[in-house]
Amino acid sequence: MKAIIAGPATLALVYRAYSHNSLTPLGIVVAALSAVAHAVHPWNLPFVLVCTFFLAGTRVTKIKANVKAGLTLSSQGSGGGEGPRTHVQVLANSLMASILSLLHAYQLHLRREAVLSQKQIPDGSFCYSWGGDLLVIGIIANYAAVTADTFSSELGILSRTSPRLITSFNLRKVPPGTNGGVTLWGLVAGFLGSMIIVTTSLVFLPLCGEDTKGKIGGGDSWTVNQKATLAWGLTIWGALGSLLDSFLGGWFQKSVRDVRSGKIVEGEGGVRVLTSFPDAKPNAAGSQATEKPSSPAASGGDDSSSKSPYDPKDKHRSSHFGDRKPTRVSESGFDLLDNNDVNFLMAFTMSVGSIIIAGWYWGVPLDSIFKA
Repeated sequence: MKAIIAGPATLALVYRAYSHNSLTPLGIVVAALSAVAHAVHPWNLPFVLVCTFFLAGTRVTKIKANVKAGLTLSSQGSGGGEGPRTHVQVLANSLMASILSLLHAYQLHLRREAVLSQKQIPDGSFCYSWGGDLLVIGIIANYAAVTADTFSSELGILSRTSPRLITSFNLRKVPPGTNGGVTLWGLVAGFLGSMIIVTTSLVFLPLCGEDTKGKIGGGDSWTVNQKATLAWGLTIWGALGSLLDSFLGGWFQKSVRDVRSGKIVEGEGGVRVLTSFPDAKPNAAGSQATEKPSSPAASGGDDSSSKSPYDPKDKHRSSHFGDRKPTRVSESGFDLLDNNDVNFLMAFTMSVGSIIIAGWYWGVPLDSIFKA
């Protein structure tokens, strides 16, 4: 992309992120570097996609932010909702696409060098042909999947119906914000997010046409059916990315529920939420206390059994239970990954998976991604 366009556009995005408090300071730095990695590519597509993802993602995050803040709790004790995204969250969503964009830019560079030096012209083209470079499919699939996941999470939580845990056999109802919880509205929103990215891709992708046919680095014109196949295939694939994220989150990411309010506790910046202090001891039921126990006198109340320590309507409860029972319990999932790990694993899987499927469908060998 031309520097005269990419430079001011990157500065505008940095200013917007700073003024809207969308990213942390380090997150802004990493986002700017990611934008540069996309802008190195001679096509406008990669840079436009990262901008579209950022603008669309921050926009849906702000939709009914006050309502979403009341649906979950922050691990720091305040209301829930999405705060400024950290550098780790930025990398989880854009690192894979940045790598693929740089690799494809290098491929195009080698092709141009071969032409300028009058060497044998590589098989690949400069425009994008049907059955073209697989790396481009991976870039589009990455942003289709992460945008679908963002839309699904930020808009699905507003659904009037309770989410269902996709990893449970009976699809049991879970609190909003539970990892692995899905709603019909969330699935629709994910499909919409994927469609936005794919539509943008078709607009900015330099498809081979009549003006490039027969020229050096050119290719045959795309047919309407070919465009439709690419569009629908990538849109559905991106929407499936939000489902994969739900499965991964439901299996490998622990959701923590606050016992008193029944709400899910979210970690700042997508990190893990602890359910107990390191020195907490398991009670008779095998659970762990999240607060150090104190005597009834220290808590300012009595040890009467007439009141249930789990009654959410009791506004005068202590922050801990005298019976050593936890104030935060695990709702679902194993504590193997945090939210950022899940997001990156999903983006990586959908990018690589799209490359493999496109290579099989087009009959393009996978080792072509390492060649000019």
